[in-house]
Amino acid sequence: MAVLASELGWPSYRVSPVERWHGDKHANQDDCIAEEAPIALMYNGEPHAVMLATPLDLEDFALGFSLTEAIVASPGEVESIKVYQRAEGIEVRLRIPEARCAGAAEKGRNLAGRTGCGLCGARTLQQAMRRPGPVGQGVQVSAPELIRVLAGLSEHQRLNRITGAVHAAAWAVPGQGIQWVREDIGRHNALDKLIGALARQGVDFGGGFVVVTSRASYEMVQKCASVGIGFLAAISAPTGLAVRLAEDAGVTLVGFARGDKHVVYANPQRLLHSKA
Repeated sequence: MAVLASELGWPSYRVSPVERWHGDKHANQDDCIAEEAPIALMYNGEPHAVMLATPLDLEDFALGFSLTEAIVASPGEVESIKVYQRAEGIEVRLRIPEARCAGAAEKGRNLAGRTGCGLCGARTLQQAMRRPGPVGQGVQVSAPELIRVLAGLSEHQRLNRITGAVHAAAWAVPGQGIQWVREDIGRHNALDKLIGALARQGVDFGGGFVVVTSRASYEMVQKCASVGIGFLAAISAPTGLAVRLAEDAGVTLVGFARGDKHVVYANPQRLLHSKA
């Protein structure tokens, strides 16, 4: 079961008094403000990375991060995940095989990661630009189904409805709609949380698709491809590097997915349109 920030004493949002202005009129009101906290990820007692993230669904986050950063090859290699509150932040301790722990140490990612950064801490170009192998056949998604998922996503964004400040990553299955959603102040953290949640439930990564409320930057495609997700749709634009990685890895990459409009940037064969 994912650890909730409220159980740790670190809330996912706080209520603070604000002055709200509209032209020359104002009101004193309470506002809900999203929290972020330093999350220290430790493997077999050794520090690996400190990421700023929303203190919510931290077991999902730790497992997803471990998979998408290729620290472990499968969820079964994570023997345990324990979450501890510290005075300065939150510590997540994972137990993995010693051979994997040695590999994690060689990656050299023992630096701080900001919420907006997906490659913080990588010490070499090879580490930062890790290229996963090609994904499998994956699913085919009809354009109407993608539109329905996009239209229904907001009702699953509980924390964003309260704060207006967090991203979401959603998992949808053709014919079944949205199955899982995870939220975080950082787009890549939300995706790691989603991937971790799916892995913990034993979900087939080739059996659905991901929609994110952010741009499709390189590391978002990288994370999807790392676990075999073959379809990623984003409400904002992709980067050139993301498009090139999607082409190489066989990932269907859709950007500017808003309402009934979208742009397919790579591997269009999985998105089905009715042609007039």
